[in-house]
Amino acid sequence: MADNSELTAPIALASGRTLRSITLPALGAVALAALLAVLVLWLIPAWQGWPLAAHLQRWLPALLWGMLANIQISVLAIAIGTVAGLFVGALQLSPLAPVARLARWYVQVFRNAPMLILIYFSTYVFPFELHLGSHYVAFPDWIKVTLGLALPASANVAEIFRGAIGSIPSAQWEAAALLGLRRSQAYRWVILPQCLRRMLPPWMNLYATITMGTALASLVGVKDLLDTAQIASSTVNRVDFTVAVYFLTLLLFFLYCYPISRLTQYLEKKHAFH
Repeated sequence: MADNSELTAPIALASGRTLRSITLPALGAVALAALLAVLVLWLIPAWQGWPLAAHLQRWLPALLWGMLANIQISVLAIAIGTVAGLFVGALQLSPLAPVARLARWYVQVFRNAPMLILIYFSTYVFPFELHLGSHYVAFPDWIKVTLGLALPASANVAEIFRGAIGSIPSAQWEAAALLGLRRSQAYRWVILPQCLRRMLPPWMNLYATITMGTALASLVGVKDLLDTAQIASSTVNRVDFTVAVYFLTLLLFFLYCYPISRLTQYLEKKHAFH
């Protein structure tokens, strides 16, 4: 009998090469972009007589705070969308035809609706303040944007969940039935653990898409990265600064979303044989 180490060595070597081939370019690109940002924002301002770098350095903290607002909205939107999407995805598999049909219509409507329309929809559908007893509580615009982005997120998560369930071979169900497992037990112990691995890469890709969609929040008055860049541009009122500040905005989104994209590609290759 062959030694197990001899059998697993090629697999481990291939996995290691795959990991290095994905992570090294990603880390290199992120490190290069970060290095360029440091050089532009911190080293060049030391040169006297170049006001552009001084303006960038002054506005950098505000831009970073704006980026945190975008990240906050994206994290909450994907969290709400994931919970709602798993529920809607389960309804799509319901044996009750009206329930399944209603869930499918929900998915089709919000998957194919533009994010900007949904953001405007949530902005004007929800009230500007809530009446709780004798008190009025403000309903911030960033929460409305979060709910607006959670709608397409939930529809996409529902479709990801349905697709993951449908991708499980029928032999898995048959094996669970032969073991005497009820349908609920088969879902819990056999089907769902496999679905989670299949769902993770498209879910991460969806999160990156939602994060980029948060740039639309500035159109309804949310103080995010793009809104801060617009204020900075109009305040400084220089063409070269406008170009630089929007390039910096692009760079910040890239530094946040690109590693997610590379990790998604790695997970897709890792679980390709499962």
